[in-house]
Formats: sequence, structure tokens, C-alpha cells
Amino acid sequence: MIPARYAQIVFSAAMATMMAFLMTFLVTLLNTGFDAGFAARWMQAFVIAAPVAFGAVLTVAPIARRITTALTAPQGLKAE
Repeated sequence: MIPARYAQIVFSAAMATMMAFLMTFLVTLLNTGFDAGFAARWMQAFVIAAPVAFGAVLTVAPIARRITTALTAPQGLKAE
């Protein structure tokens, strides 16, 4: 089991992997179509995109958290 202190990194890796998997599937499908070579093209795109997505999640998540905090009411308070 991974120690809890690494939860943010594990979350970022899981989120980046899932997003890269889905997005490379869609973009590869739209750009090249579904044929015999689709899976190879998709996996090639995924291998490139996954590390980039991980770095992006690590970089952008704190900004997204600050924006979310600014736009939402603290727990227990009603939004006006």
C-alpha cells in the first residue's frame, strides 16, 4: 500500500492516465479513423501524452484548486 502522504501524486497519476487514455483514443479516432492500425497509433499517442498529462496535472491542479475555492462557498454556508 502506498503511504497517504503520496495521495496527491497518486491522484495526479491516476487522473492523468485516465484523461490521456480517453483523449488520445478520441483524437486518434477522429484524425485517423478506426482500422487495423488504430490500436498501435492510439498506444503510440498515449505513451507520449501520459507523461505530459501527468506534468500538466501536477502544474495545473493547484491553480484549479484556488479557482474552485474562490468560486464556491465554504462547507456549511449557503451560496447567495
